[in-house]
Amino acid sequence: MPDAPEHRLLLVHAHPDDESIGQGATMAKYVAEGRGVTLVTCTAGEMGEILVPELEHLAADKEDRLGEHRRGEIAEAMAALGVTDHRWLGGFGRYRDSGMKWHEDGYAIPADTIHDNAFWHADLTQAADHLVEVIREVRPQVLVTYDQFGGYGHPDHIQAHRVAMYAAQLAAVPSYRLDLGKPWDIAKIYWGAMSESRMRQGLRMLRESGDTTTFEGMDPDGPLPPIVTPDENLSAEVDAQEHVEQKMAALKAYATQITTDGPFFALSNNVGSTAWGIEYFRIAKGRRGPLNEAGLETDLFAGLD
Repeated sequence: MPDAPEHRLLLVHAHPDDESIGQGATMAKYVAEGRGVTLVTCTAGEMGEILVPELEHLAADKEDRLGEHRRGEIAEAMAALGVTDHRWLGGFGRYRDSGMKWHEDGYAIPADTIHDNAFWHADLTQAADHLVEVIREVRPQVLVTYDQFGGYGHPDHIQAHRVAMYAAQLAAVPSYRLDLGKPWDIAKIYWGAMSESRMRQGLRMLRESGDTTTFEGMDPDGPLPPIVTPDENLSAEVDAQEHVEQKMAALKAYATQITTDGPFFALSNNVGSTAWGIEYFRIAKGRRGPLNEAGLETDLFAGLD
C-alpha cells in the first residue's frame, strides 16, 4: 500500500449507526487530518426497531428488508463523516443481526429466537479470518471496538469484540493463513467508552432544564448502566468538537433508528458540542503516549514510533 496514509485507524462495529454514536466525531476528525479510517460493520442491523411508521413494512417480521435500507443509511452517514473505506464483514449479508431482548436488570441479552445465520452463532475463527484479511490489507496501527460486554450486553456487540480481538491476534502470527496477506501486528487497541463524569454532568443539565424523559430512569447521582465507564478506567479522550455537526448529520442519516428529538440530540442541545464531540476510550493493548492534565491521551496514535 504505497499510497496509504501514514496513520491508519480500523473500527469494528456490530450494526449501522453504532460507529457514528460511539466514534463519529473521531472518525470525521481523523479523515479531516488525512489519516486513514476504515470501518468494518459486522451485520446490516436487520432486527432493528423501526422508528419511521411508513417504513415499518421493512421489519424482520414483515418484508424483512430493513438490512438493505440500512445499507443506504450507513452510506449516507459515511459520506457525512468523510469516510470512504467501509466494509461488511465477509461481505454484505454474510452475517445477520442477532436481535436482542432486555434483561430485567436493564441490559441486553440474546433473544429467545435467533436466526440460523445470526452473527451470535458465527464460527469465531471463520468470522475472524474475514477480519484478518482486512487487517493485513489495511495495516492499521490502531483498532477500536467494544469492551467484553459490548457496552450494554447486545450479543452482536459482544461477538464483534470477540472477533476483533481474536482477529488482531491471528493477523500478527507469522505462520497463520498467509493466503490472507502478510502478517500485521496492530500496535494499539482501544475499547470505546462513555465517561461517567461527563454522563452525570449531562444528565444533571438535562434534569435542571426540566427534561425528565431523555435517558429516562437515569439519576445524575444514582447508579448508571454498564455502558458508562468510571473515569479511572479511561485512557484517552479525543476532542473532535469541531466535527460534532458531521456526527449529528451522520446520526440523522439513520432515520429508521434515531430520531432528532431522541436522547442524542437532546443531550447535544442541552450540553453543547462536548456531549458528543469529545469521545472516550479504554486502552486494551499498546503503549500510551503523552497525557494531558487529566491523565488521558488526546490522540489514539500517540506514542507510536
